[in-house]
Amino acid sequence: MRKTTTMGLITLTCMAALAACEGPATETPDPIDPPVTTDDGLDLPETPYNYAAIDLPAHFQGQLAQDQDNMPPANPITDDGATLGRVLFYDTALSKNGAVACASCHKQEDAFADTTRLSLGFEGGETGRNSMSVADARYYRNGRFFWDERAATLEDQVLRPIQDPVEMGLTLDELVANVSAKSYYPVLFEKAFGDASITSDRISWALAQFVRSIVSYRSRFDEGIEAAGGNIAADFPTFTPEENAGKTLFLGPAGGCAACHLDDGPPHPPPRHNNAFFFIAVPTNNGLDATTDVDDNGVGEITDNPQDNGRFKSPSLRNVALTAPYMHDGRFETLDQVVEHYNSGVKPHPNLDPRLRVQGSTEPRKLNLTPEQKASLVAFLKTLTDEKLLVDPMYADPFEKASP
Repeated sequence: MRKTTTMGLITLTCMAALAACEGPATETPDPIDPPVTTDDGLDLPETPYNYAAIDLPAHFQGQLAQDQDNMPPANPITDDGATLGRVLFYDTALSKNGAVACASCHKQEDAFADTTRLSLGFEGGETGRNSMSVADARYYRNGRFFWDERAATLEDQVLRPIQDPVEMGLTLDELVANVSAKSYYPVLFEKAFGDASITSDRISWALAQFVRSIVSYRSRFDEGIEAAGGNIAADFPTFTPEENAGKTLFLGPAGGCAACHLDDGPPHPPPRHNNAFFFIAVPTNNGLDATTDVDDNGVGEITDNPQDNGRFKSPSLRNVALTAPYMHDGRFETLDQVVEHYNSGVKPHPNLDPRLRVQGSTEPRKLNLTPEQKASLVAFLKTLTDEKLLVDPMYADPFEKASP
């Protein structure tokens, strides 16, 4: 059975293929003048929002953090490109019957995730996997997407849900026709790319620009690390004692959660952490199941390599308190259940990540955390919630004024 997530994108199979195509304009065009307002309810500002040069905090700007950036030179974020991508992201014209948009499964108020175990497609059918958040997609180092990493780039990923028979149900030709039929798109494409030509490549570039612009950087954790002078190991003066205790556990005694979730990957050896994105840098087997005899083998279903069975891409822990249910199949409903899984529930799968094993053994480790320690870990994870992201107008539905 084919597994699906949400949000569609074009079939650009590699970065070289993307670079060989006609690329987007690299200079930011003049602001839209006058504002784009239409009978369909589209309402955009006269001057585009600043998507291309967001003022990020210091822990997002060091070399360790920059090395996580997957934005290709052929498709840099521009203000007008991301504006077009925002409109496309929320436009139900990207589905066969006008019932759903990319945003239907990636809701801003839910940190661009879906709070149902499986999302519903344009005819009410269920997707094959839970819809992970797309926030901070720009900073997943290897640039591959979906739980099984079958998409080589974000540009590749964004059109796939649009073409999926369950999710959005269009062919690329139908997609171009639907977008071309809307009166507000020619000016937006011209601003983004220099002329009004509408193609599936340009749709994918614009969507990828918008998604890469969705960066979560204004949480209490971010305020805390700034207040601590960038020292993640220090007690944050803005944290409660319980939150600081949870952070200490996360960084070390709790099995070194940071060894996975702040992993830089090559070329930086541990324990150097980027302190910003909370991604596991590569797909892993985290011991959800004990055997490969399961319905969904993740990366193994794509590579046909038994050593990849049970390995999945992990979403960022940023805003994790808002993105339940958890794991690729939504099996855990609460953060407490997730913490308990790592505390006592990891299964001895043959491909279990070595960081989850007893050193020198094939057996999964147990953390033996007390109830108080588990509660403090959850309290720390909740500090990663970015409340401002959830209401930021630059990421909001530009068609909202069409609703009564």
